[in-house]
Amino acid sequence: MSVSEQLFERAKKVIPGGVNSPVRAFQAVGGNPRFIAEANGSRITDVDGNTYIDYIGSWGPMILGHNHPAVLDAAVRAAKKGLSFGAGCPAEAEMAELVCRMVPSVELVRMVNSGTEAVMSALRVARGYTGRDKVIKFEGCYHGHCDSMLVKAGSGVMTSGVPDSAGVPEGCAKDTLTAVYNDLESVRKLFERFPGEIAAVIVEPVAANMGVVTPQEGFLAGLRRICTEEKALLIFDEVITGFRLGPDGAQGYYGVKPDLTTFGKIIGAGMPVGAYGGRREVMEMVAPVGSVYQAGTLSGNPVAMAAGLAQLHILEENPDIYRQMNAMGREFRARLRKIVEETGAPCQVTGTGSLSCLFFTKEPVVNYRMAKTSDTEVFGTYFRHMLDHGIYVAPSQFEAIFLSAAHKEEDLERTVAAVEEYFRRML
Repeated sequence: MSVSEQLFERAKKVIPGGVNSPVRAFQAVGGNPRFIAEANGSRITDVDGNTYIDYIGSWGPMILGHNHPAVLDAAVRAAKKGLSFGAGCPAEAEMAELVCRMVPSVELVRMVNSGTEAVMSALRVARGYTGRDKVIKFEGCYHGHCDSMLVKAGSGVMTSGVPDSAGVPEGCAKDTLTAVYNDLESVRKLFERFPGEIAAVIVEPVAANMGVVTPQEGFLAGLRRICTEEKALLIFDEVITGFRLGPDGAQGYYGVKPDLTTFGKIIGAGMPVGAYGGRREVMEMVAPVGSVYQAGTLSGNPVAMAAGLAQLHILEENPDIYRQMNAMGREFRARLRKIVEETGAPCQVTGTGSLSCLFFTKEPVVNYRMAKTSDTEVFGTYFRHMLDHGIYVAPSQFEAIFLSAAHKEEDLERTVAAVEEYFRRML
C-alpha cells in the first residue's frame, strides 16, 4: 500500500470521505487521491516521491507557479513578525490600493477569507443597496458553498451527482433564480417575470466551474445593458479569472465593467483569502460606513497580504507574463484541437487565455446543459492515463486546466504527447 493510500485510510476515519474538499476524493475518476508533499514551479511531488506536471495550481491562484521565491520570501518575512493580529496592518491598506489601481471598476474593496465569503458578502451588499431580494445566477456557474448559491451549481457539485445540497433550507434558495449561460433571452424573461424584484445578476465571466465555457460575443455586454436598464447590479465572480486573464481580469479582457467583483485566493498567492469590491456608492453600504454588516477576524491577514502583494506586484510590473501565458494557452489548445481532428476523438477543446478544458462530448459546449453531455467515465480513463504519465489534471471533467508562468515548452510537449497517446489508444 502506498503512503498516499495509507494516509487516505487514516483520513477517512476522522474526516468526512477522507478529504477536506469533495473533488479531492477522486470519486469522479476512480482510484485513490494523491497526498502532496511539496510543490515547486510547474511540478508537484506526492508523499511517495512521484513528481507530476501540475495543471491545477491550487485551483488557479499559482499563476507564477508554486513556491515562487519572491512570494515565499515575502510570506516568511511577514510570518516572522506575527501570524495574525486581528487588527489593521499596513499590508492590507497597500493591498486595497493595489487592487483598486489594477481593476478600474473597483473603487473600494473589502478583504475576506475565501471566494465563498466574498460572494456571500457581495450578494448581501447588492440586496442592501437595491432594497430587492432576488438574484439571478446561471446554471453550472459555481459561486462557493453559501446556501443561496447551491442551486444548479457547477464544479464538484456536478461530479458528485448532487445538483443541490441537502441542509439548505427552502427559504434560503427561494430568491435565487437561474438563467442559461450565454442566453440573454433567459435573463430578460426572469426580469419580466419578477419586475422590480431582482437585486443583481451574478456570473462567472468565463464559466470555469463546469469545465471552461467562454462567453459568446455580446453576452457579457448584454448582461451589462440589461442590468443598467433594470437598475440591478452586475456582479462578476472573478475568483478564477481575476488577475489571471490579465491585470484587470476578465472585465478588462472582455471590456465589460461590473458594479461589484469578487476575488479569491489569487490575491493571496494561494493563501486563504478573498475580497469583494466595486463602485464607491455601492461599497459604502458596508459597515462601519453603511448598514450592511460583514466582518472577519482574519480578514486582511498580514501573511496572506504579504504573499499576495508580492505576486500582484510582479504581475503588475511585468505585463509580458500575461502575453506569454495567454499565447501558451492558445498554442496548447491549437495542438489539442489538431489531435482531436486527426484522431476523430469525441472531444471539444475550449478555453481562453491560460484557461483550457477538454470536454469528452461530440456536442459544442456553450452552457451547462451541453457540458453535461460529457462522458465522465471516459474522462476518468483519461485522467488515470495522464496521472500514470506524470501529469496532474483536475480529477473532474468539470474543472479547468490551469497554465502558469512556470510552465515551459517541455511541459506542454510532454502533456500533448500523453493526450495524443491516450486518444490513439482509445480509438
